[in-house]
Amino acid sequence: MAKNKENVKSEIKTKSENSRNIRRTKTALQNSLIKLMKNRSILRISVKEICDTADVGRSTFYVHYENQYDLLEQIELECLLGFEKALAMNEPLRKYNTHEITHIFEKMLQFIEDNINFIQILLSENGEISFQRRFIHRLNCYFKNAKKHYVNNTIDEKTSECYSVFFINGVIALIQYWLKNKMHIPIPEFAKMIVTLTDEMR
Repeated sequence: MAKNKENVKSEIKTKSENSRNIRRTKTALQNSLIKLMKNRSILRISVKEICDTADVGRSTFYVHYENQYDLLEQIELECLLGFEKALAMNEPLRKYNTHEITHIFEKMLQFIEDNINFIQILLSENGEISFQRRFIHRLNCYFKNAKKHYVNNTIDEKTSECYSVFFINGVIALIQYWLKNKMHIPIPEFAKMIVTLTDEMR
């Protein structure tokens, strides 16, 4: 019985080590691609370059990813899922007050800061437009109800929808500006600024 317990412990330890090794390998490959994308788009980056930069063999790369595009897609998916989790997007949407809206933006900006190396590249000119569209789409879906705080309920649906598009794209532009300027405005102050600008547009 003791021997069986030792075997089980050994198997658990091996699995744990393998899991850590896989995470380290994937992280190295992801960081490698993001580093290369600082200077050029995915269209001009090869699997060989990614592997050389990460010091990972090509055979190991293909264990985890089909190609460089699959790797980028996995990075994008992880960022989007992390973004949704940070903003608790699975919780029921409702009408928010100014304080709550500001807090939501603070959480969003904090997630971006915590994942700056990835987000900055994915939202840059070297990032895929498809990711940026999905990012904007998720923001739009999330704030669709929240925007009711800002929009007069008596306006027609078309005007409301136009406001939503203007609101979301304005927020994206502000975030891109913030990133290009090395996040020079503290998160609490920047979140309040976004909400204030939105309030002034009413």
